[in-house]
Amino acid sequence: MSAAPGSPVAPAAPASFSASRHRWGRWLGALFGIAVLALLAWAGRKIEWPEVIAALRGMPVDVLVGAAALCVLSHLIYSGYDLIGKRWTGHRVPTRRVMLITFISYAFNLNLGSLVGAVAMRLRLYAREGLAQPVPTQILALSMASNWLGYGVLAGGLFLLGELSPPADWQVGAAALRGLGALMWVLVGGYLALCAFATRREATLRGHEFFLPSFRLALMQLVISSANWLTMGAVLWVLLRQGATYPETLAVLLVAAVAGVVTHVPAGLGVLEAVFVGLLGPTLGPGKVLAALIAYRALYYLAPLMVATGAYFVLEAKARR
Repeated sequence: MSAAPGSPVAPAAPASFSASRHRWGRWLGALFGIAVLALLAWAGRKIEWPEVIAALRGMPVDVLVGAAALCVLSHLIYSGYDLIGKRWTGHRVPTRRVMLITFISYAFNLNLGSLVGAVAMRLRLYAREGLAQPVPTQILALSMASNWLGYGVLAGGLFLLGELSPPADWQVGAAALRGLGALMWVLVGGYLALCAFATRREATLRGHEFFLPSFRLALMQLVISSANWLTMGAVLWVLLRQGATYPETLAVLLVAAVAGVVTHVPAGLGVLEAVFVGLLGPTLGPGKVLAALIAYRALYYLAPLMVATGAYFVLEAKARR
């Protein structure tokens, strides 16, 4: 469900209440981030860095090539996210240009955060293509909904099946994870049901208008997002050289993804490493896990950013001419 901009603004909450809620949110996010980084620092003291370097140097070329190919596939899949928005809004920006814009914004999003990549970069590039509001914001909202729709399906299923075994010192037990998985499936099922059976395709919540896509578009959202998350998990599974099962690797990635969002750390720097070392380090060894993550960041984050930066400046130069 995507929000349409330009809708009437809801009455503002009292300033003191809004400010207090904002402060509490920032404090909670900061505390969670400190906890995660402390976990990484604790794990880092047990890591033999020469072992990490040796693991990186000893990584087979065919493993790196296979992981790189999967990275290309994942970015290609994600570049199709905004094609759903193109179909929904009916705008006339060429398909190849839409995919390029999505790729650029995704690469910046991964490395610099969602405000820079997913929001600012996307809206600027679509404005360069002549799209007026509310179309770019509708595309952005639908793309973000697509991403978390696939996440909910996969994470919910893995948690329900018990593919992630939390450590004994975790506050969240296996039963709680299964309950969380069931909740995710209920939310995804509710969204699909609304898209399939709702008689009204729009609603107003607190002064903001929301529009439902068709059931067919919702299924497209689900398929393309699930395919992207599955491919990302496959990248890490290959780099870990199948040391953990694929479902377990994917489950850890999904946990790390939401932890990075909660902490607001750009690129999830330190968060991804803390989660993987904490969950897979005891069985695979911290050195092997960190070596795989370093290769993952180089292939999935930094290499696409270099390509996206060049593509962005090319688009800017063409727009100025």
